[in-house]
Amino acid sequence: MIRKLLAATLALGVSTSAAIAAEVKIGFVTTLTTPAAVIGRDMVDAAKLAVKHMNGKMAGLDVKLIVEDDGFRPDVGRQKTVKLVKQDKVDFLTGYIWSHVLLASRKPALDAGKFLISANAGPSPLAGKLCHENFFSASWQNDQVPMAMGEVLNQLGVKTLYIIAPNYAAGKNIVAGVTRTFKGKVLGKDFTRWGKDAQLDFSAELAKAKASGAEALFAFYPGKAGGAFIKQYAQAGLEKAMKLFTVFTVDAISLPKFQKAGLKVVLGSRSTHFWSPDLDNPANRKFVADFRKEYGRYPSFYAAQAYDAINLIRAGVEGAKGDLKNADAIRAAMKKADFGSVRGRFTYGNNHFPIQNFYLREVVEDPEDNWTSRIVKTVYRNHQDPYAKECPLK
Repeated sequence: MIRKLLAATLALGVSTSAAIAAEVKIGFVTTLTTPAAVIGRDMVDAAKLAVKHMNGKMAGLDVKLIVEDDGFRPDVGRQKTVKLVKQDKVDFLTGYIWSHVLLASRKPALDAGKFLISANAGPSPLAGKLCHENFFSASWQNDQVPMAMGEVLNQLGVKTLYIIAPNYAAGKNIVAGVTRTFKGKVLGKDFTRWGKDAQLDFSAELAKAKASGAEALFAFYPGKAGGAFIKQYAQAGLEKAMKLFTVFTVDAISLPKFQKAGLKVVLGSRSTHFWSPDLDNPANRKFVADFRKEYGRYPSFYAAQAYDAINLIRAGVEGAKGDLKNADAIRAAMKKADFGSVRGRFTYGNNHFPIQNFYLREVVEDPEDNWTSRIVKTVYRNHQDPYAKECPLK
């Protein structure tokens, strides 16, 4: 009897210890070095805020966020993904700013049976033929935001366009997106060097754009490259010759720098996106207010997407009642998208990319004289990416 009691006590102790030690491990791969680090830091700040908002728990389990730097390189991003899978034994992988980093990291993550959630990158192969039951996007497919901009250009009566973008997977998807919907004539395209040694001098491309005679210029340059592009556009006096339309270039990360530099050419500029800090829903109001209180600045769309990625993971864990081995239950719960998203209510398509609204946004001054964005109008309602039909998932 004594031996049985001791065995039962020992078993209870082991069980209790296991329960106490149980945690949800989330690997977060982003860029924390190179000039693009400002984006990664914004995403990590938002991820930490999301964990704070849930009191560090998902379904009663502690949340452990393990952040890794991809160095803006696909080979490094893949190495960090493998490290998180094999050494840290994470349950989920998220982050991933860049399409080429995500594409390089996809196989080691998914082959290991992990859930992979993009908090930014949305390359077309992952929306189409390379879709996977354990891959989810918390953002958009690369073509969608520029597709909305193409519609805006049509509505404004723009007839001729010049395009400048970086030469990598997302850059090509984004150019494909705007040309997919723009009904006018594209008078020229330039793809510039990208990556760790990204091109930051656009004088030659801007000169070609001006010489083309196009009435409008479309550009995509995230991070530091975006700041350099806008500054050189203004210095060249091109705002008098051709209207500028951008995606992922003028955002909450770059606006304070533009404002400090006095680049008033940015005020009134317009871009498209599924999210804006003035979206009026409970989750977004709390997110924006608490982010500003915590970090003293407006969150960027990168931050908004990272915040949603963590909450999507939480929805999966809670849907499985904390059973991290029940992949079917986690997957089913995530696909429902039944959580307080900063974008408001949305649904998932068969390829696990969001079906959501897209808005035209304008740069304005807020009551405190900070430059920020506000929604002008809705361009698309419940928009699905064009690659979903290529995905074999149902």
